[in-house]
Amino acid sequence: MKQPYFHLEPSATPYNRTFLAKDELEARLRDAMDILDLHKVLSAYELAESVHESIIRNDGTPFFYHSTRVCKILIDELECFDADVLSAALLHDVLEDSKTLTKEVLEYNFGQYVAYIVETLTKDLEVQRQKPDEVDLAHVEKLKNASEDCLLIRLAARLDNFRCLEFNLKRNPILYINNTAERYIPLAEKRPANKRLQYLVRELKKERNKFLG
Repeated sequence: MKQPYFHLEPSATPYNRTFLAKDELEARLRDAMDILDLHKVLSAYELAESVHESIIRNDGTPFFYHSTRVCKILIDELECFDADVLSAALLHDVLEDSKTLTKEVLEYNFGQYVAYIVETLTKDLEVQRQKPDEVDLAHVEKLKNASEDCLLIRLAARLDNFRCLEFNLKRNPILYINNTAERYIPLAEKRPANKRLQYLVRELKKERNKFLG
């Protein structure tokens, strides 16, 4: 796997304010997939941008930046050029943040597998606000029987969040780190043949150690 190159100089843009622009995404993928697959990924980019356009994260940045960075991790660090996986990475939170979007709409526009991944990665935010631990444990159970691509995107999303913890992304970063280490990382460690998952495990542990000191 390629080594990440996002560690920026102090004068550069802080990591949490970086994002992958549409033209940059297209440039990365133009020679890696056929035109129909490229169109699918770019359409996923546009839909995710539309769904998340008014949502701001706790660190004050647009939520959509997170979606693009998850996709960027898959491309730049994991060398993943699968159109379905990249589309699902961009869309992984759209069902949580849209009141009108459904799995059926995703399936119609992006295919059954993309819709399956996004649905698998979707949590009920209303219930989560009342019972966060219960919802998170149920999500982990779901991932145990899901495709490895679901876990790949979930860990890539967690890695991006780990890299944003220094910018006050989470109200309780220690709890977020511990839950990731105790619940999500073991799922990947049980799949030692998947080199992409093992890369994400190593990077998550590096970021954990960096944050905790």
